[in-house]
Amino acid sequence: MGSKLISLLLLFLPLLTVTILSGAEQAFASNETLVVNGRNSTATSGHGGKSSLRGKKQRGGCNLFQGRWVFDPSYPFYDSSTCPFIDGEFDCLKFGRPDKQFLKYSWQPESCTIPRFDGAAFLRKYRGKRVMFVGDSLSLNMWESLGCMIHASVPNAKTTFLKRTPLSSLTFQEYGVTLYLYRTPYIVDISKESVGRVLNLGAIDGGANAWKNMDVLVFNSWHWWTHKGQSQGWDYVRDGSSLTRDTNRLDAYYKGLSTWARWVDQNVDTTKTRVFFQGISPTHYEGREWNEPRKTCNGQMQPLGGSSYPSGQPPSAGVVSKVLSSMRKPVFLLDITTLSQLRKDAHPSTYSGDGGTDCSHWCLPGLPDTWNQLLYAALSM
Repeated sequence: MGSKLISLLLLFLPLLTVTILSGAEQAFASNETLVVNGRNSTATSGHGGKSSLRGKKQRGGCNLFQGRWVFDPSYPFYDSSTCPFIDGEFDCLKFGRPDKQFLKYSWQPESCTIPRFDGAAFLRKYRGKRVMFVGDSLSLNMWESLGCMIHASVPNAKTTFLKRTPLSSLTFQEYGVTLYLYRTPYIVDISKESVGRVLNLGAIDGGANAWKNMDVLVFNSWHWWTHKGQSQGWDYVRDGSSLTRDTNRLDAYYKGLSTWARWVDQNVDTTKTRVFFQGISPTHYEGREWNEPRKTCNGQMQPLGGSSYPSGQPPSAGVVSKVLSSMRKPVFLLDITTLSQLRKDAHPSTYSGDGGTDCSHWCLPGLPDTWNQLLYAALSM
């Protein structure tokens, strides 16, 4: 394993500029309506070198994801009231969250100090480049967080904010840096067949053209694989010639993620594109996981202490590791699971504006800012 860790140092070669028109940019070439407002313009549509080890977590002897949360009065990175990119469902202060201590924690790895995020430096380094988040609403959480973090550094920069389904973008015009979001909860395709909506575990054609020719790709999927009933996104599951009403969700996730892995191996030039997988984002509906069996995330006001979560990592995290370890192309695992499990205090809970209790997503400012700081560290170190 030691030799494999050394070999993945090749993953962090500088990005090369891609000059051809990306699939995402082609997708934006039609059906746009821009409303210019001051220095920001917004558009919305009617729809809401090779390595032998994959899933690398370390860089230069530092495991970015093993550590603890410490109180830090210099946080947060931005004020939600001054960031124009936050969805209401993540704006906990807007919807009356009274405590603000959850904003004042920074992640401290055990063996190193990670660089503080610098949005202006990010824009200079990635001038003319494209970063894309691909996945579900946790990708949305992270995409909006990064936009706000950069905006806080360059508040007067001209931006173009295009929001639609499935593809949205935020461009910092003077720098030519674009942050894309491609919403696809399963990554693999949902197709319409005579029986209804079919989750096709072996097909990934729906959005894959839009993902090509990016400089940085950050993939994420798991949240929707567990949904049942009215919130389930499909009616049947197709696995080759087999069509079933349901299946073991972990098995299906493994097969779907394996289809994604084959797509990366066959279609991504990792000398030009850095590929990341955003690890499993946990929920906090079951207090028994952290030894408070009658609790949820509601009313939680501080992280768990220490560096481990009482119930351990979820089985889905093992699926991610297994798939990444089988890939030919280098993919960096943003292993956010444990550090996020410790943040039972960081969810919107009852402050998301919809009247429910949300222990799945995360307040902004908040935990996704740390995810982006770790992404920044991985790109910079």
